[in-house]
Amino acid sequence: MPKRITVTPHLPIEELERRYRQAKDPVERSHYQIIWLLAQGKPTEEVATVTGYSRTWIYELVRGYNQVGATMLGDLRHQNPGAAPKFTDVQQANLLQALQGTAPDGGLWNGRKVADYLSELLGISISRQQGWEYLKQMELRLRVSRPQHQEADIEAQAEWKKKLHQEVARIQQEYPNADVEIWCEDEHRIGLQPVTRRVWVEAGLPPRAIVNWKRQWANSCMRLFAHTQVKRIGGSCPE
Repeated sequence: MPKRITVTPHLPIEELERRYRQAKDPVERSHYQIIWLLAQGKPTEEVATVTGYSRTWIYELVRGYNQVGATMLGDLRHQNPGAAPKFTDVQQANLLQALQGTAPDGGLWNGRKVADYLSELLGISISRQQGWEYLKQMELRLRVSRPQHQEADIEAQAEWKKKLHQEVARIQQEYPNADVEIWCEDEHRIGLQPVTRRVWVEAGLPPRAIVNWKRQWANSCMRLFAHTQVKRIGGSCPE
């Protein structure tokens, strides 16, 4: 006869069956099923065949149940809070605020600089890879900045964009039988253009980089064309 395991009667068989059938978690349900079947006197081999668990693991489960009771059943990982965070919410807020500006050396932030900053702040060693992971966890992303000339007038550009459709509508009304087209002319550049590098920014925010182009150029412009054959109506765009 196959050997039967002795189960300490912490719970009646009826209660074990009820908990087995009402369990929502699959691990908890399997644990109660094993104890319920063994409490009825089922042999270990039969329980292992029905549940799919090995005899060795069933012995460990029953040993824990006999010593402690039903608190040993179920997926105990749900009760594990995990390791404590290396730095507090206040320190995370301070890091996020620091990331809004330049790095301590005056350059751009990266994983190594974040690791050095946290190592000095916390007094423990933070690896370069961990610095990178912290940037990702704080929902920061690497993006290429859109270059913006230091003399550009953002308000004038926005106002010009708002009035563009009105100007197109006016010309279309003035030349009702014409096809109105918008043509953009690029500028001719002579000189050096700074390299725009990737920077860490909050997800969804398009970064801008103020640059001082070491070059001379002819102002770019946009012209509206209304033509049945060809008629040109000029209009320059703001710098």
